[in-house]
Amino acid sequence: MLSAHGLTCVRGDRRLFTGLDLAVDAGEWLHVRGENGAGKTSLLRLLAGLSQPAAGEIRWSGQPIRDGDSPYRQNLLFFGHHGALKEDLTAMENLAFAAAMDGVDLEEVGALQALYRFGLKGREELPVRVLSAGQKRRVMLARLATRKVKLWILDEPFTALDVKAVDLLATLISEHVAGGGMAVLTSHQSMPLPGGRVVQL
Repeated sequence: MLSAHGLTCVRGDRRLFTGLDLAVDAGEWLHVRGENGAGKTSLLRLLAGLSQPAAGEIRWSGQPIRDGDSPYRQNLLFFGHHGALKEDLTAMENLAFAAAMDGVDLEEVGALQALYRFGLKGREELPVRVLSAGQKRRVMLARLATRKVKLWILDEPFTALDVKAVDLLATLISEHVAGGGMAVLTSHQSMPLPGGRVVQL
């Protein structure tokens, strides 16, 4: 289980939220909602251990998370709103690079399957710089299909996707949760996913 207890987030002289509690267990997902500037991305960065709360605590399996805490990090995949792709590398090379940064092995067949699933067949060996914005987004999302971790934290994952890609991603998240995974995500769009609970900021 991932849980947060009494979280307070401050940016500059502004308090975004305070006293926030949440929990998500295996087979569950949370939809973080709120107006622009309410602190959705800030909350996800706190949950991913990328920044620290002004007050409160985040726990994984009952234990506080810490910077560099390997059991938590090994079970986590964070998908930021502005994903990092190397423009001069191909889609395949980007997946391999991301896997190396995560310290995991990635077989070529698995990478190809992930890219094909997101409609990138025939583009896997093209430099990312020549792909459209939507295709670049699909390369980033293909990483989800190549990483076997328990927790996905996804910041606006449906942005810049066409209808078909939205359906593909929704299916991928549903499969992840149905298989005992968990997800915390933000989205301004209606969620084409069954179940889930809302955290309103």
